[in-house]
Amino acid sequence: MGIMKYLVALAFVGILASLGWALFYMLKDGRDGRAKSGGMARALTVRIGLSVLLFLCILLAWKFGYIQPGGLPVGK
Repeated sequence: MGIMKYLVALAFVGILASLGWALFYMLKDGRDGRAKSGGMARALTVRIGLSVLLFLCILLAWKFGYIQPGGLPVGK
């Protein structure tokens, strides 16, 4: 269960890094109004792929019993 926390944290760091690269390419290439390279699109594609992979991993971990839903206490 401890390794799951590190994998989720690593995926979030990867998603944030990909967003940072997309911002970098947007600021670098977006000055004249048109994109010169596909860097921003590639970075956002990586972000989408990481997000989908993270969602599927969390779904599979729940299905196989590695994580359990906690929920909120009712009636307090």
